[in-house]
Amino acid sequence: MDDRLFIFDTTLRDGEQVPGCQLNTVEKIQVAKQLELLGVDVIEAGFPISSPGDFNSVIEISKAVTWPTICALTRAVQKDIDVAVEALQYARHKRIHTGIGTSDMHIKYKFNSNREEIIERGVAAVKYAKRFVEDVEFYAEDAGRTDNEYLARVVEAVIKAGATVVNIPDTTGYCLPDEYGAKIRYLMEHVDGIDRAIISTHCHNDLGMATANTISGILNGARQAEVTINGIGERAGNTSLEEIAMIIKCHSTIPVQTNINTTKIYPTSRMVSSLMNMPVQPNKAVVGRNAFAHSSGIHQDGVLKNVQTYEIMDPKDVGIDDNSIVLTARSGRAALRHRLSVLGIDMDGERLDKVYEAFLRLADQKKEIGDDDILMLAGADRTAGHSIKLKYLQVTSGVGVRPVASIGLDVAGEQFEAAASGNGPVDAAIKALKCIIRRQMTLKEFTIQAISKGSDDVGKVHMQVEYDGQLYYGFGANTDIIAASVEAYIDCINKFRH
Repeated sequence: MDDRLFIFDTTLRDGEQVPGCQLNTVEKIQVAKQLELLGVDVIEAGFPISSPGDFNSVIEISKAVTWPTICALTRAVQKDIDVAVEALQYARHKRIHTGIGTSDMHIKYKFNSNREEIIERGVAAVKYAKRFVEDVEFYAEDAGRTDNEYLARVVEAVIKAGATVVNIPDTTGYCLPDEYGAKIRYLMEHVDGIDRAIISTHCHNDLGMATANTISGILNGARQAEVTINGIGERAGNTSLEEIAMIIKCHSTIPVQTNINTTKIYPTSRMVSSLMNMPVQPNKAVVGRNAFAHSSGIHQDGVLKNVQTYEIMDPKDVGIDDNSIVLTARSGRAALRHRLSVLGIDMDGERLDKVYEAFLRLADQKKEIGDDDILMLAGADRTAGHSIKLKYLQVTSGVGVRPVASIGLDVAGEQFEAAASGNGPVDAAIKALKCIIRRQMTLKEFTIQAISKGSDDVGKVHMQVEYDGQLYYGFGANTDIIAASVEAYIDCINKFRH
């Protein structure tokens, strides 16, 4: 088993902690099923005690997937573990992930404690969790900044208490790769009983070293990697699943194998990006739009002669089909349903009818519809339950003309209209919107992203609006960027009206 690397996916727990990326339970199930197809070994489904939503998601994901282990996060607190046990009741393979901070910084300032007491609390949590489940993972939070000798004592104590996996997180993304690798090696060589547990990596990307640190950990004996799709996660994110899977596939010198079906990587990446409304940067390794694009003349010439001159991966290996079907206005329901299925979304009946209608409207505006467009359409029906809807928007603007916008809204069945001028067409449209929705709101962030590269393309707008001291995140998509901006603002308002 020494050559087997277990892939622990925390997209639905650590990844979902990104502000504005929260998924509802139905969307989490969709992602979990896709992770199962991808071949991940462990799905961290949530932190059950943190909210009723997380608790319910762990229950429903446990019912929806078959062979991956379902993991629930807890602190080293009995009540957390009790709630996790309840949430995992339907899981076929269940794991409790409990732990405590071990760095002197955490011990002193977070827990106002001492080293001996922290070991006692860690051991007690593992023993308590072990009463309910056989598979218990312990995390030594901020292990990256914990001195190795003390960390080895903690690891030895929790393995003796029954931990089957011990997670060594670089919580702040501070470690250098050789330093992190040396930490794992030190544990492998100095912990009595280390062969009775799997050592796991969990690296953050604050300094851009998450993937390098994870690989260094694997080369030094770690046999589980904790990762997320597209590397999403708090702050600068986590280690990216697709990078670890493809590094191992491309480097035969790394002595491990994973269960990942790499051809499912790209569709999974697109699904997570679409559902979380979180764009993938174009130059992102493996799954970015430009990852297999060659704009330099020398590169193009080399690739045309022999693809291996500049490409170490075949796009098909990660699920990018060079001959992917491009849909047009003449494509039928069956073609749309098939493409949705390829992208990991099964849709039938009334929901498919609605998406197909939206598809035809978009196809009238665009010559060709790509995968990102389809994912955007599939996610658009989430706004169906909104109490505020955009009925119409008309904007007049030009050189030497002050922009004016007229807007019509449906607010819980009532019709409202307003007009306003502004510094630009988007400003005018939002001012007109504010004439109807009279709340003290402040636009904090405004990001526009084109899905592909054409002038007739769908634009995605991500917005952050502050209301009553809280931040709300909204998303809009339209071939008209002004309309997309208004839809994103309305999405924010709908969230704080609930």
